[in-house]
Amino acid sequence: MTNTNHISVAEGKKVYFASDNHLGAPTMEASLPREKKFVAWLDKIKDDATAIFLLGDLFDFWFEYKRVIPKGFTRTLGKLAEISDSGIPIYYFVGNHDLWMNGYFEDELNITVFHKP
Repeated sequence: MTNTNHISVAEGKKVYFASDNHLGAPTMEASLPREKKFVAWLDKIKDDATAIFLLGDLFDFWFEYKRVIPKGFTRTLGKLAEISDSGIPIYYFVGNHDLWMNGYFEDELNITVFHKP
């Protein structure tokens, strides 16, 4: 799907949206049950999803370095990779808590990232 301005939705398929999960807040340990629920939701919707839109602040803080990724969120990143690998497009709109995305989602997860509206 190269045209992100128009998404065709086949009968029985859906477009899903999620925002402001703030994974990692207030602590990694405290947000783990929330992360597991989010991953379970992703697992449930993957069968009828035409596209998934993540509308910012998936993480409470995301900062990429040139050669390392932040610790944690393995379940979420793995599930996003699985869904993307299956051919379902995922679009990520950067929020004010995850401004520091510098290519990991595009290069490793094949997720289209929007830094501007």
